[in-house]
Amino acid sequence: MASNKNTIQFHVPEPTLRRLPWYLAFAKLVLKKGELYLSSTQIAKNIAVDASMVAKDLSYVNISGRTRVGYDVKQLVDVLEEFLGFTNFHKAFLFGVGSLGGALMHDNGLEQFGLQIVAGFDVKYQLAGTSINHIPIHHIERFEELQQQTGINIGVLTVPVEKAQEVSEIMVAGGIKAIWNFTPYRIVVPENIIVQNTSIYAHLAVMFNRLNALKEAHV
Repeated sequence: MASNKNTIQFHVPEPTLRRLPWYLAFAKLVLKKGELYLSSTQIAKNIAVDASMVAKDLSYVNISGRTRVGYDVKQLVDVLEEFLGFTNFHKAFLFGVGSLGGALMHDNGLEQFGLQIVAGFDVKYQLAGTSINHIPIHHIERFEELQQQTGINIGVLTVPVEKAQEVSEIMVAGGIKAIWNFTPYRIVVPENIIVQNTSIYAHLAVMFNRLNALKEAHV
């Protein structure tokens, strides 16, 4: 099986794509307060990044600010939402209806960012025919059948770590082209498959490490 080194050249750097939702969230807060304009300096101050970085990040987006005035807040929100793909619904299947998978199926906030989980799959036969938050759950044996019917090509992976590689291969074989991986396991997939790793455990380790360092600095 091919490695997960992606050879596709993307136009926008990944660090920029990670920061743009921060700018969007702040712009929405400002919009709710009734403010009309927002400068890159204001964004930088409130998000704790350099103003030059904000300006560079927004240069990838089709919007320009006014000198000594800033960006039109409503336009900034609209442009960022469209640029990030939050204005269109992207339907997805979820694999692994455990505690984390079930929590994601309960999270209606995902739809505000353009992701709609339309079905869950699990190996437990007793879960088949049930639902969470009105989202049906099927045995994983039905995945290929339902993928062929719907054409859905996004998969959310929330299975136990020991099953991550096996299930990811089932997903790819069945037509999934992009995997949002919530497991701490780095799955190996063909080069043409997009993988976004979001391990809460990895971020937890970073937090613990920094907390310990902070404690040691004050000893």
